This record gives sequence, C-alpha cells and structure tokens, in this order.
Amino acid sequence: MSGASDWTERHRPTSEHQLEGNEIQRRKIREWLDGWVNGQPKKKGILLVGPPGVGKTTVARAIAQDMGWTVIELNASDTRNAVAIRKAATQSSTHRSLFHDPTKPQQRTLILLDEVDHIGGGLRAVSEDRIRKGIEGDEATTLSGDSGGKAELLRLLEATKQPVILACNDIMGLWGRSSTWRNTKDRFSRHLITVTFERVSDEALRRIARRVLREEAIDYTNEAIDVLVDGNHGDLRALVRDLQVLASGGIEKLVPELVSQHLEAGVRDMTTEVFPGMESLYRADFATDAVAIGRSIDKQPSDLMNWVHWNNSSLFDVVAMRRAAKTLLLADRSVESRYRNLAHHSSYWTLHLSSLSASVANGATLPNRIYTSYPNYLRRSGSWARPAIIDHLADVSKTSRSTVRREFMPLLSVLHQENPVFGDPNRFEISLALGLSADEHVALCNLPVSRKSTKALIQAYEQAEEKWKDPVIDSVLEVLHEETVIEPDPESEPKRDSAQRTLF
Repeated sequence: MSGASDWTERHRPTSEHQLEGNEIQRRKIREWLDGWVNGQPKKKGILLVGPPGVGKTTVARAIAQDMGWTVIELNASDTRNAVAIRKAATQSSTHRSLFHDPTKPQQRTLILLDEVDHIGGGLRAVSEDRIRKGIEGDEATTLSGDSGGKAELLRLLEATKQPVILACNDIMGLWGRSSTWRNTKDRFSRHLITVTFERVSDEALRRIARRVLREEAIDYTNEAIDVLVDGNHGDLRALVRDLQVLASGGIEKLVPELVSQHLEAGVRDMTTEVFPGMESLYRADFATDAVAIGRSIDKQPSDLMNWVHWNNSSLFDVVAMRRAAKTLLLADRSVESRYRNLAHHSSYWTLHLSSLSASVANGATLPNRIYTSYPNYLRRSGSWARPAIIDHLADVSKTSRSTVRREFMPLLSVLHQENPVFGDPNRFEISLALGLSADEHVALCNLPVSRKSTKALIQAYEQAEEKWKDPVIDSVLEVLHEETVIEPDPESEPKRDSAQRTLF
C-alpha cells in the first residue's frame, strides 16, 4: 500500500464509520457539530480529554471530513502564542472547503488545537497592537514561545463564529496548577463542553489490527492478534506502530511467536502515573523488577532518563551517584543510536538502563517516604528557564531552543545550584563566559530573587562582571569537563555481546 511512511497517518480513519471505541463520546461530538450546521450552539467549543493514542483528534477530523468541512489544526510542535492562534481564527473565517456544496446548509471550518495542556503561561493578554504587528510580520514584535496563548484561546472561544475543538491529555495542564486554577477553569468552562475519552476495548483493537494488516496485504493468525492485543493497554496509536515494526522485516504472515518476541523486546504498558511509579522504581531491589516498573511508567524512555537524572541527585550519595552516572551514560548513548538507526529498540534500552540507575545503583536504604520532583529543566515556564536565557544560549551555540532546554540547561543548572557534589552558585566563570547577566545567573541557580543572600549574590556577580575581560571559552570547557565527566571503571563496566556493542 502506498502513502505515508508512518502507518499511524497512513491508516488514520478518514470517515466516522472507520472509527472504533468511545461510541458515546463520538455521539456527543457529532451532536455538537450538528448544532453548527444551521447556527451556533450555546457553547462554541468542545474539550476532548483522555490519554494519548485513544483517537481524540482522529474522531474530530473524521467527523468533520464526513461533513465536508475544512480543518485548521495547531498542535504541540507549532507555535501557539497569541499571534498564531489569531491567524488560525482568521483563516477559519476565510477558508472554504474543497467539498463545499452551495445547495447545502452553511458549511464550516473546524479549528482544532491539540495538546492544549502544554500551552504555557497564564491568562495575561498580549496587546492588540503587538498581535496586529506580529500578524503583519513585524520581526521587532515577534512573540516568543506561547506568549498570550491561553488568553487568546479564551478570546477565540468567546468570539468565534466557527467550531473550536481543543484536545488534551491532562486537563489540569490547561487550567494550571497555581492557586488561581479554579478561576481559569470557570472562565474556559463557560464556553466548553467537556468530553472524556476512555481506553479502547480489546475487541476494537482486534478489528483495527485486522483492518491494518488487510490494507498492507499481510496474512495473520487470530492467535497472533490476540497476543498483540494482550500486550496493549488500549492505545490505538501504539497498536498501529507495533504492527509497523513487526512488518518492517518483510514478513508474509504475522504469527504469535513473532509478536511475543516483539513484546519481550520492549513494548511498554504505560499504566502507572509518574510520581508513584518513580517511588516504586527507586525501591526496586532487583534489576528485573526495576525494568518491569520502568516499562509501566507513563513516560517515554528519553523522558524517563531525564526524570531519573534529576531525582538521583537528591536521593543518592556521592558513591551511588557515580555508579548511577555510568548507567545513565549508556542510556544516553542508546538514545543517540536511535538517530543513527543502529537498532529498532534502542529507545527501550534507554528505558531499562535508566531504571537500573534509579534502583540497584544505590546501596543505602532510602527513607520511608520518597519525594520525587518534576525536572526543572523540562518545564516550559519558570524564571530559571526564562526565554531570554534560552534564546541567548541558542544564539551562542547555534542550536535550537529545544536543544538548549534539554541538553545544555540541565548541565548548567546542576553546576550552578547549591550542591556539595556538583554545584556552586558562587562560581561565575561559566555564566560570565556565556555572557549572562546577574539576573540570568541567579535564574540559572534557581534562587528566589527576594532573598537577601540572592541580592548579595547579584551584587557579587556584577562586581565580577566588571572585572571580566575577554573570557576564554576553552577554560570554561575545562571546568565543565573536570566537574561533570566521570571516568568509566573498566573493572565494573558490564560485558556486552556483539549486538549490544553495536548499540552502544
């Protein structure tokens, strides 16, 4: 079958009759969309809530296509600031579907915003003048990140003349987790119908698997389908991706043995919330237990590695940190191998190795209650990761803002936060060499500005800044190397077979 190389796109349903599961939810969406045919429903937006892979946006697209409507979509990979959302709203008022039939009732343009729980910031609006200049392409007024996104989204729901569908995994991500979240919820809820999606049933998964295999002209046994469904937790996207991996070797028939091998190689059942999952992971006494727990945590392998890296520093002593760092180093290399296409399951090696470094690396007994925390350097908001620092470092390093946030900021943050093993806020060399201001250095150290000690640190930094001349980048790299690189111990490094040597 020709078409998109990603099977999740190639086999995405294009009509409602191809959809599976969540029948009640689909009926609510259809009734709401029908309300737009000859007028406007009381609530002009609908919020789809549910875990990834259950078909939230697919349902919206398929029903809209059946109605002959155009869909304008913004997702997490797009900019979702005030200007971008305003442009989408403007497009919706001028677009006309290719399937427009002048003899039918008024047709619409559906505005679909996916993963709205990842739109950062509060409800502070951007001025109309800045939005207008941004739409006109005035580079001097370009908005960064998600600036004004939530406020513009609320304005869109209030003023729209076209249907708006929002989708999210975590509804609290949209409301926010500050003390004002109830106010945000109330303001959005005036304009939204909330529909909660559930995991798809096993029988629905079987029907989807059979359809995909038939369209790909691959023979199968019902037993193989049963094994595949037993290893799935109701995630449609994961099911189709599993089938694509299984078919990548050019198989002619899908059999149970092949599916079982694939499941053993690393298909994950994401059923455990991250915080209780992390506590169980740190309490695991054996490697096999750690791997099983890691596979159940609702995080991608690379994200789990970041969570483990962040929390090890607060839970482990120096000796355990060194042991854990060796395993995390291998996990990091396995992520890199994914981009070199050396092995299909390199990302699962990352998961397993991260799990080991979080559990069996520590020889000391942990306290009765473990408090794991969200990695600060993964947060999109917060003073320590202010856009100015990200933008400046991206310009200096000639890399993307995403790379800076994920690759550079964790290291810089650890080196500058008060920590007896690694960090010291009073070491200014790196920040000075990178051209950071005193406020940015303090933000990098994650220190509250209101403290007297922080104000003293700012004053000391400004004095050092005056004396700083012609910083030598090589000396900075030496500092980074000396303080962070842990030499591998040849005697303790595990032996690997040829397949693992290829991977790492």
